[in-house]
Amino acid sequence: MRTKIIVCLFLFAAPGFCQEPVQEFTYKLVNTYPHDINSFTQGLLYHEGFLFEGTGKNGLSTLRKINLEDGEVLMSKRLNRRYFGEGIEIVDDKLYQLTWQSHMVFVYDKDTFEQTGSHYNPTEGWGLTYDGNELILSNGTPSLQFLEAETFFPGRKINVTFNGNPLPNLNELEYIDGEIWANVWQTNFIVRIDPASGVVKSVVDLTGLSEQTKLGSSEAVLNGIAWDGEQKRLFVTGKHWANLFEIELIQR
Repeated sequence: MRTKIIVCLFLFAAPGFCQEPVQEFTYKLVNTYPHDINSFTQGLLYHEGFLFEGTGKNGLSTLRKINLEDGEVLMSKRLNRRYFGEGIEIVDDKLYQLTWQSHMVFVYDKDTFEQTGSHYNPTEGWGLTYDGNELILSNGTPSLQFLEAETFFPGRKINVTFNGNPLPNLNELEYIDGEIWANVWQTNFIVRIDPASGVVKSVVDLTGLSEQTKLGSSEAVLNGIAWDGEQKRLFVTGKHWANLFEIELIQR
């Protein structure tokens, strides 16, 4: 009940909106890893034993390959200062990086970070993930756009709802075991979304996690979800957080 009330307050500002129950999860801290406190984390993923991170801010946006255990940056590419980097995703040998308001999607070779192409995105770019068939893009609205990976050609959309109400501010995305997971910007919550209907089926309350790390700015909010599918490990971090955390979920 506590999570339900908090979610109502943060997402809708009125508990009366919340009529239908959703699954509620809290967390157990498993491991703590270093994270660059200067990174304005916009995209995060775990792939072939390494973390990949896209960071934002004009003049500071980067794409990075990182060693999980010690936070060492193994490879990095800086975006032109006119671009504000956003979500990232890997499909086969390609790495995609969104930009916020420039409508550009950059495509790189995942092993070298050499740019191999680009696409036009007519909306803002926030988060990006891949369900094994299509890319899925968030743009700050309650809508998630499915896209053909090779061409970035748009397909279907879903409207994300929480208890029948549109849920905006969907940010960084991760596809985990048949669900779309999304940070809700400026909250301590991750929502788990049915990709067919857009309905939020469960909520993860990460309240208190930011208190376990040093915060580098007033913008240091939760943002960043990465999933190690082989070892079933879940990682989360935030913008300007000094740590990345491995957590296990606990159902209330």
